[in-house]
Formats: sequence, C-alpha cells, structure tokens
Amino acid sequence: MDQYVLRIKDLSTDEKPREKLINHGPGALRNYELLAIILSRGTRKEGVLEMAHRIMEQYHPAFLEQELTVEKVKTLYNLGTVHACQFIAAMELGRRLFQKGKEVYFRTPGQVHEYLKGMAYLSKEHVRALYLDVKNRLIREEVVSIGGLNSSPLQPREVIRPALLCNAAGIILAHNHPSGDPEPSPGDLEITARVKEACRLMDMELLDHIVIGDKGYVSLKEQGVL
Repeated sequence: MDQYVLRIKDLSTDEKPREKLINHGPGALRNYELLAIILSRGTRKEGVLEMAHRIMEQYHPAFLEQELTVEKVKTLYNLGTVHACQFIAAMELGRRLFQKGKEVYFRTPGQVHEYLKGMAYLSKEHVRALYLDVKNRLIREEVVSIGGLNSSPLQPREVIRPALLCNAAGIILAHNHPSGDPEPSPGDLEITARVKEACRLMDMELLDHIVIGDKGYVSLKEQGVL
C-alpha cells in the first residue's frame, strides 16, 4: 500500500496556506507554509507541505550569502529541477530585498513591539519566536503556536528546535491577546518559565517575552519576570 501523503486539499479551509494568507495576512503563516505557497505543489511521494517543512528544517540563513546553483540545491534538498529553481528564486529575491543594510536588531522591548505591532489585530492568539545572534541581530523568526497558550499549549521544544538550526544565542517570544489587554495571564508566566529553563539547559538565553494588545504591550523583562 502506498504511504499516505498529506495534501493541501485534505486540510480544512482555515488551515490551507493560501486561505490563511488571504484571511489573516502573512504573519499568521509559519515559514514552511510560506514556502509551500511558493513551491505550489509537491510530488506523488511527498506533499508540498511535507516538502516545505523538510526544507525549512534543513535551511540555514547562511544560504543567503552563498551562490546557490540548481544542481547544488537539488542535491542538498533532494528536489527536482522545477522546485529547485523556485527555491533559488525565493532565496535570490530575499537576498536582494534584505541585504546587510536591512538587518534588524532588537535592543529594547519597544523595538520588538514596533516590529510586531500588527499582531494586535489577529483574531487568534499567535506566538512568534525571534531568534537572535550574539549581537541581537535577527537571524530567523517563526510562528511557533496558533490558537492560544491555554487552548493549544506551547511546548518549549517547538521554540528551541529552530534556535538550534540557526545557532541562535538568544530568543525573544511574543504573542498577542485578541482581547486587546496585554496584561500577562498566569499561563503566560508559566510558559515563560518553562521556555526560560529549556533555554538555560541549551546554553541560550530567553531575552524577553512581549505580550501585545491593541492597548500597547507588556514586556516580562521590564516587569522583572526575566
């Protein structure tokens, strides 16, 4: 029997990447979902979501600094020519639009809020993780949870895994409160403590956890929690 391959058509409308982009904007999509939109379709043996997820697990920001060839990408990611060309085109566009002059640094909670303030208008709770190098330069960001810290508990491993892949030195968590009130809940404090401990064990630092609402934001670092 052929192995079952998850197809986009099998997902509910709310979970399909294009529909999610249309209804909630690009900030609601995980990196692999954005890549799935670019790749468009998978193969008979591998659905596009599975393919995109696999690529992003193996991706490293240093690729933006490399000269990627079609043959190299085909070998690195076990892709066909069409998918390799699509991936390289996306990387080249990123290289051109976000060169070193566009690098993002976070040194204050206010800078994080300015970068992510659009999260205040999301109808569901989203948790984003910002991964920084030793100079507090942003090297990767991920949507690590959707649906709320209480209704869909965030696991520290979901925060740590991308950090290991990009050799991050520090992590900033941020999530929105659809109610508009940015005051941290007991659940917010609990998951912050758990992620902080997971970071400590992996020799990383949880630099802050920002709660965003339409009335402003609260920094757990500024509150003395971190």
